[in-house]
Amino acid sequence: MIFTISVTTGNIPTTGQTMIYGVLAVITLITFLGLKEILSSEELKNQQIKAFISGLNIVIIPLLIVFLCILVYKVVTTLKIII
Repeated sequence: MIFTISVTTGNIPTTGQTMIYGVLAVITLITFLGLKEILSSEELKNQQIKAFISGLNIVIIPLLIVFLCILVYKVVTTLKIII
């Protein structure tokens, strides 16, 4: 039997889309870090705010990893241009 295998490459994001997603991730990270800092002053007064702040870490940690990946990529590409 002969099977036909076809590959679809239409879902690969372009460089422009990747840059937009990176900027959006960094803006979201800054927003959540600011929100955590602002609400940390009320942490001792309200138990719900304390739970919300600990829940923010679930969002902040993956965004921080994305930010570090973007940073490493930019440093590597910049060093590649210089060298």
